[in-house]
Amino acid sequence: MGCCTGRCTLIFLCTLQLLAALERQVFDFLGYQWAPILANFLHIIIVILGLFGTIQYRPRYIVVYAIWTAVWVTWNIFIICFYLEVGGLSKDSELLTFNISRHQSWWSENGPGCVRKEASMSGIKGLDSHSYISVIGCALEYRYIEVMHSSFQILIALVGFVYACYVVSVFTEEEDSFDFIGGFDPFPLYHVNEKPTNLLFKQTYL
Repeated sequence: MGCCTGRCTLIFLCTLQLLAALERQVFDFLGYQWAPILANFLHIIIVILGLFGTIQYRPRYIVVYAIWTAVWVTWNIFIICFYLEVGGLSKDSELLTFNISRHQSWWSENGPGCVRKEASMSGIKGLDSHSYISVIGCALEYRYIEVMHSSFQILIALVGFVYACYVVSVFTEEEDSFDFIGGFDPFPLYHVNEKPTNLLFKQTYL
């Protein structure tokens, strides 16, 4: 299969997915979003498996990758619904942090144009820390940034699913055609005719 075929396209898509997942993982770590962190970690492993299967001509690994892309699309649709507060979900809930902390997305305080306002905790003695009050001036709300991240992940996953199915079908056809011409036959047909021919030649010589 040439380099301009679906195999090379799938390699490119897996690489792009891997980079996007690593970028997302960094910001989820900064925001202590534990559920997305676990999902991203599993996603990175499966994408690496799919990339390995594509490079090494392993259709089974690509099938696992294709199945995971469907799960990954579902997860990102849930993330979009979570931040857009669809179906009773609330972006202010602690669902993504497993109710361990009240941390929100890193972009909620560090988005483009955001300015944090803090005030000293004068009411509590012995503390030099500051209390977060509000964030103003954001050019784009953090929930829309998260939605764009998830939408991009969905787009790549859908295209990757299509190319994964195509590459698996091509690999399967190549294996079937190779088996048809006797590629996996331990005793090809031409060996059957060699022994009688040699015997006839020896009898004629004698």
